[in-house]
Formats: sequence, C-alpha cells, structure tokens
Amino acid sequence: MNTPVEGFSKLSKSEKIDWIAANYTKNPKQSKQLLERYWNTDSTVQKLHDEFIENTISNYYLPFAIAPNFLINDRLYAIPMAIEESSVVAAASKAAKFWLNRGGFKTEILGTEKVGQVHFIFKGETERLQQFFNEIKPELHSNTASITKSMEKRGGGISNIQLRDLSDKIEGYYQLHCTFETLDAMGANFINSCLEQFAKTLKEKASSYSGFTEKEKAIEIVMGILSNYVPNCLVRAEVSCPISALNGDNIPQKEFAQKMVQAVAIAKVEPYRAVTHNKGIMNGIDAVVLATGNDFRAIEAGVHAYAAREGSYSSLTHASIEDDTFRFWIEIPLALGTVGGLTSLHPLVKLALEILQNPSAKELMQIVAVAGLAQNFAAVRSLVTTGIQKGHMKMHLLNMLNQMGASESEKLQLVDYFKDNTVTNASVKEALEKIQSN
Repeated sequence: MNTPVEGFSKLSKSEKIDWIAANYTKNPKQSKQLLERYWNTDSTVQKLHDEFIENTISNYYLPFAIAPNFLINDRLYAIPMAIEESSVVAAASKAAKFWLNRGGFKTEILGTEKVGQVHFIFKGETERLQQFFNEIKPELHSNTASITKSMEKRGGGISNIQLRDLSDKIEGYYQLHCTFETLDAMGANFINSCLEQFAKTLKEKASSYSGFTEKEKAIEIVMGILSNYVPNCLVRAEVSCPISALNGDNIPQKEFAQKMVQAVAIAKVEPYRAVTHNKGIMNGIDAVVLATGNDFRAIEAGVHAYAAREGSYSSLTHASIEDDTFRFWIEIPLALGTVGGLTSLHPLVKLALEILQNPSAKELMQIVAVAGLAQNFAAVRSLVTTGIQKGHMKMHLLNMLNQMGASESEKLQLVDYFKDNTVTNASVKEALEKIQSN
C-alpha cells in the first residue's frame, strides 16, 4: 500500500523520480529510463523547464508544427501550432490556402479591456457605501501609483473602478469592478497587485470612516482577483468572397454556401452541436496560444463564458449570404500577451513569436482569432461535404499504424493503399494483417 510522503518538494529531481517510480509504477527501472529520456540534453534549457513549475521530474512534449499561407490583412504569416490532435494543422493549412487567393482574412480589434474584481461583504446602507466609495475613489488610484507607474508610461493602467451592488444575489455582497489596459502584457500579476491594494485601502478607510456605523465599518474582504471573462477584450476575424468563387468539393457553389450557413445556424440554436462546433474553433486557438506561451485554460474559460453570454450556449462563428457574397466571421474575447511569463523564457515560445514577426498583443489576438476561424471553416466545410471522418481518419492513419506496431515499409504500403480506401480501425487492422500474412 502506498504511503504519504513528507517534504517531497525538497527532494532532488533524482530522488523525486526514484520515489514516484518505486511507489507508483510497475516497472521502476523502465519508468525512470522513460522520464530521463524526455529530459532536454541542453542542461540550461532543462533547468528552465525544471523551474517553470514545482516538482518537475521530466518534460511532456507536444508536436510543434507550422500552418503556412495565412494572409491576414494583406500580410503573409506562417502560424506555429503546438497540439497533439491529428488533422488540426492540416485543416488550418487547407483553410489558409483556400482563402489565400480569395482575399485572405480581415481582422479588427474591437476592444482590449481586462477585468478584475474585489469581492466584499458590507452589512449596512447601500447609499452610505456609495458615498464612502465616491470619497475614497481617488485614493484607490493614488495608493496604486507605485504599481501602475510603469504601465501608465507605456499608455496602460487602470481605466475604471466601479462599485457594484449584488446584495440581491448574496446578502451583503458588493464588489469593486475594475477595468484595466495592460498593452502587450497579459497582465494577470499587474491586475492582481492592483486589486490587493484596492482591498487594503477599502478595508483601512472603512474602519475609520465617520459616515459609517460601527457595524458598517467592519467591511469583510472576501477576495481580490482578476477575471478571465473579458467580453470587452474582443477581436473580429472574417473571410468573404463571391459565391461563384467558392469550391465545395463537388457540391454546387450556391448549395455549398447555403449548407455552410445552415450548419452555423444549427450551432447557434443547438447547444449539443455548439459545444463540438466551438471545440473545433478552440483546436486552432489553443494550438497557437500554447505555442506562444499564453494561458490556454484562461482563454478556454473566457471564450466559453462568452459563447453563453445571452443565456444559452451558442456558436462563436457566424455565416451569411448577402448579395451573392458568402461571409464567415468570428468575434471572440482573447486576453493575450507577448511580453512577460514564458514569452521571454521558453526558447520555443520566443521562436514562435519570431516566426510570427514579433507581434504586439493586439496583433497576436488577430492571428489567434484567424487560426480559430480557419479551423472552424475547414471543419464545417468537411461536415457539409465529404463528412468529417474521411479527412480526419486519413490524418489519424499513422497513429493507428504505430499503435498496431506496423513497420516502416508496412506504413508506406498502407498509406498508399488508403489514399483510395476508407480508413477505419477495422479496415486498417485487416489490411495490416493481410500484408503481414504474405
């Protein structure tokens, strides 16, 4: 039976590996060899990885790929993607090539506002709290001057602080709803530092405020934390072309355009479809977010909240036919950074940003939105024409063959065979067994 360990974080990496292998794996020697095999041979790079998080024992690699030929606002990009799922990079690349000669992708930043909140309990009269807030608001700004000085020099900082009354939801619950501009930084640490100072000022000033009763002076700070829901940090990406310029895999052009519009309309009203529809968008978005060292969990949380902002979970993309022109677009919240965090530490992140021509945070928002739109276009196009499995399973073929232990020569034969045959687990297994029996 396994037993708890004391002081695991204080063990050396080798000691951590020895302990986990001995206590939680069937073959400790083999497990240790596997963990060590994934160490970086460059000790400087490995040290960086060891210090990114706590209790590091190895590295977990994802493929780092390139989707080329993205024409965005008349500028050509090759987009780095870090992802393990078959067909994502191929689909994005195919969509990029499709739109390359049809005007490319057009993008626009609709807002860059980020949000943080101080949540607190106040048991008293709302009018007196509002008066108190009005009086101390200048001090909330001045008491964070040392934190905001550098950001303000670059044109960012605190944009607004509001008092919000939510006591109808939880008794005595109020918040300071604060908005920020953080420029090329994602800004989490900056925002959280400001919020903690707001909370400190709020509590200190309340305790001596003459307009409060003794009960009202005892404001209870619950927490101060940024929000990953950023509906005003928004980017729009779009493609459009005459219906006559569409190519729908042997489907008449007008029918193809109508099917695309219908497919998106279904994802707007049917949450079961919308979730999978949006997951496909996030295949493209997460891959670029990961490659550029940003927080894909924060992006996922904010995006899905945005998809449900009107009370029902819905499609993030939109499609229409107007005057014989097909339009396909997305509006999506993306709080991204190109400075700070891993962007200056992880060697591949630095290379990814260099490949993207060292974008600003706004430019990266546009690139990431395009990756999501391209991925969704490719997926919906497949769904309404050949079906998703034809292309997906062909891309998954090598994974299946590797799992089945196929040799290199067998892989070559079967890749050629399945160019004209349907890929399923059963058909691949049967074809491999036929080759092996000859």
